[in-house]
Amino acid sequence: MNTIAALKDGDQLVFDQVFYQYHGNVYAYVLNKTNSLYLAEETTQLTFIKLWQTRKNLNEELSLFTQLFRIARTTMIDLIRKQNNNELHTRQLTALNERNDVWEKVSERELNERMHASLKNMPDVRRKVFEMSRVKGMSYKAIAMELSISVKTVESHIYQAIKQLRHLITLLLPIIFTFS
Repeated sequence: MNTIAALKDGDQLVFDQVFYQYHGNVYAYVLNKTNSLYLAEETTQLTFIKLWQTRKNLNEELSLFTQLFRIARTTMIDLIRKQNNNELHTRQLTALNERNDVWEKVSERELNERMHASLKNMPDVRRKVFEMSRVKGMSYKAIAMELSISVKTVESHIYQAIKQLRHLITLLLPIIFTFS
């Protein structure tokens, strides 16, 4: 019985013999072509897996050596293409993330600039009350005591400041989402 016929019949012992006989040759072939230990190992393993999976399709008129190295060559090419596609996708995602980071920084900077400009346009007491509450974290009661105004006046100034800033943010949202 010849080797190909035995493989077609699913003879595990013959497959083991083929594996031990050709494993080193396939590995050396791929390593020589790619200079990559990883690709040589992967291709060699996948070659023998594919040989076993497609054993029923082997041609008894061609040498096993020829058929095995065809499998190895196509497997190697497939792995190289896959690796190149993965690298290309990684580069594209990195570039896209970098562009998004730039737009986020621009949008954030523009929002901060407009917010500071809006704060500067507020009446002095309202701006001071807002900064004491939101920046310094002071309570309404502490602000009222320090500025000698009522707590209700502090609440009113905070409400008006937030209303003014909310209007600014509403105007900026279409700009921000355009660049996102």
